Amino acid sequence: MGNGGTRQAMSKAVFLDRDGTVNEEVGYLRDLAHLRLIPGAGLAVRRLNETGFAVILVTNQSGVARGYFPESLVHDAHSRLDELLKLDGARIDAVYYCPHHPTAGNSSYTVECDCRKPRTGLIDRAVRDLSIDRARSCMVGDKWSDVELAQRAGLCSILVMSGFAPDDPGNERPDRVKDPDFIARSLLEAADWIISRDRHAPGRGEKG
Repeated sequence: MGNGGTRQAMSKAVFLDRDGTVNEEVGYLRDLAHLRLIPGAGLAVRRLNETGFAVILVTNQSGVARGYFPESLVHDAHSRLDELLKLDGARIDAVYYCPHHPTAGNSSYTVECDCRKPRTGLIDRAVRDLSIDRARSCMVGDKWSDVELAQRAGLCSILVMSGFAPDDPGNERPDRVKDPDFIARSLLEAADWIISRDRHAPGRGEKG
């Protein structure tokens, strides 16, 4: 599922996991009162905006399939996230999410899909919608599934040590997943590394 932005297509992008990367990890987000930005996340997104990156949210929301909350709550959460980021002068250019799960629940959302991370459906759709150059783009997340997604999709991979991920027994690194390109303490540190990498890449300079 996705709602591509209406802004002019950009050639480079930063794909962001949501929970534990941009906002605090609280398990399944069922109450918008619990939606809080991780410190520095707004500044990180703003810096990426200002340096010409499309900032695209890609998130698994299997709570819909599990029956924990309606799909409308996902949209409400992203509207609230937009409001919080706007306070820091930041914006998300597009959002793509997966409401499915292959086995949990008992509804039309309980299906095998191509969009549940680490499958690449969300990235593939964003690339088509926004004409993204994968070679200039990165994926940032707090789970090894985000690193695997980046590697499958041909993106630079960054693991952030935020959220529950470092201590989550369900976040074990699969043998098939290579080292990420960078490990950051936070999204802000990841953003600064991405911007520096882009500036110093041969033939790229400050072009957007």
